[in-house]
Amino acid sequence: MQFHSASSSWNDLRAQAERALDTEPALADLFRQTVLEHPDFGCTLAQRVGQALADTAEQRQALAERFAEIHRQQPQLAESAWRDLQAIVSRDPAFDSALEVLLFSKGFLALQAYRIGHHLQRQGERLLALFIQARCNERLGIDINPASRIGSGIMLDHGTGIVIGETAVVGDDVSILQGVTLGGTGKEGGDRHPKVRSGVMIGAGAKILGNIEIGEGAKVGAGSIVLHPVPPHTTVVGNPARQAGKPRHARPALDMDQSFDEEG
Repeated sequence: MQFHSASSSWNDLRAQAERALDTEPALADLFRQTVLEHPDFGCTLAQRVGQALADTAEQRQALAERFAEIHRQQPQLAESAWRDLQAIVSRDPAFDSALEVLLFSKGFLALQAYRIGHHLQRQGERLLALFIQARCNERLGIDINPASRIGSGIMLDHGTGIVIGETAVVGDDVSILQGVTLGGTGKEGGDRHPKVRSGVMIGAGAKILGNIEIGEGAKVGAGSIVLHPVPPHTTVVGNPARQAGKPRHARPALDMDQSFDEEG
């Protein structure tokens, strides 16, 4: 699909929220507080993440203000978030609009919290970054280390039980389903987590362990245990994972075909 910038799409998101006021008046406060009271997409994201992580109204306001400041300083965060949002709309039939994703996709929410935490981690604000990670784990059931590196156009489908370790790398346009672990193989330090290249799809419950590369356009079947590198444009399945042909699509993350045979 064609991706549009956050700034050019902001008016469309606001229009969706305005229409929702008429169709679902019981949620009017949600539409106003999340979208309509804010001047741009970055402020909306800051409010949404702060609201999800805070315990009290005072903490919610403090977090939202801090996160909005980060978004003003780092406008690329909103651009990455918009690519994530559009990726979910295009790949997940459970959501019909950008507004639905913003309000109800916990995978999207966890990613935007991670993006703020990653910025804080890089700035040396480790305690707040770890607070964000811990709250996402507690509230959303998704555990993403703020030091990991994640591209844009990402879909965390359902999201529950996803774990992404400290030195993991996830490229652009990747789809990861529930229960996936990008983990280490023990208590060793250093660079110890997987490197997932662009266009990869990882099926539900798959465990990818160690500093191994999952090549561009590869597909990892549901429940697979992957301990060795996966070549680009290759399907792997099983425990331990074995090669099972090639995906039918050059970028399996985009078509979300979770079936496999000897051809993919």
